[in-house]
Amino acid sequence: MTPADLAAVIRAALVALLADRGADVSLVPEAVTVERPRNPEHGDYATNIALQLGKKVGVAPRDLAADLAAVLADDPGVAAAEIAGPGFINIRLDSGAQGSLVATVIEQGENYGRGDAMAGRRVNLEFVSANPTGPIHLGGTRWAAVGDALGRVLEASGAAVTREYYFNDHGAQIDRFSRSLAAAAKGDPTPEDGYAGAYIDDIAARIVAAHPDILALPEDESLET
Repeated sequence: MTPADLAAVIRAALVALLADRGADVSLVPEAVTVERPRNPEHGDYATNIALQLGKKVGVAPRDLAADLAAVLADDPGVAAAEIAGPGFINIRLDSGAQGSLVATVIEQGENYGRGDAMAGRRVNLEFVSANPTGPIHLGGTRWAAVGDALGRVLEASGAAVTREYYFNDHGAQIDRFSRSLAAAAKGDPTPEDGYAGAYIDDIAARIVAAHPDILALPEDESLET
């Protein structure tokens, strides 16, 4: 049983309970929140929905929680549902239900979790877009994994995703970068506002090796080259 499955079970139970009481079932939110308890000993999941709805439907939150916990405890996917505090419900899942989920994941393989919640939507996802004037670092490379994973999640939800790496090769920083490379190639000091480091020397050496005549060109032409 996934958190979404559990939330659906809780919502259905709430709607049934409120209908029996003659209460307004439209007050039940479309999405019921379930979360992991801070203390794992309290269970697998917890919900405060009884606290949210109790006063709105004219029922003491703890009483609503007690009724809801009793219904949840009878669900085949729930091992136990216990009240805590003024109306929290701690829920422990049945181990067999968890095994059933694993079996479902194995059976569906790569199709598990796919849906159409974002069908028809287009998403332009830009990620990494590292600064081209310096070596890429760990902080930048991790966004490659995060961006790719996010793109896959969006696609699995039905969205049409375009992945974009923005290569910023224009502007003042590229001008400073070019002048820094030119200075390194000529053995001149690094410009005051330029870039320095072993990587600049390495790039300059490769450029000179590939274009031996570049140092003889006028500065404007050598920078463009």
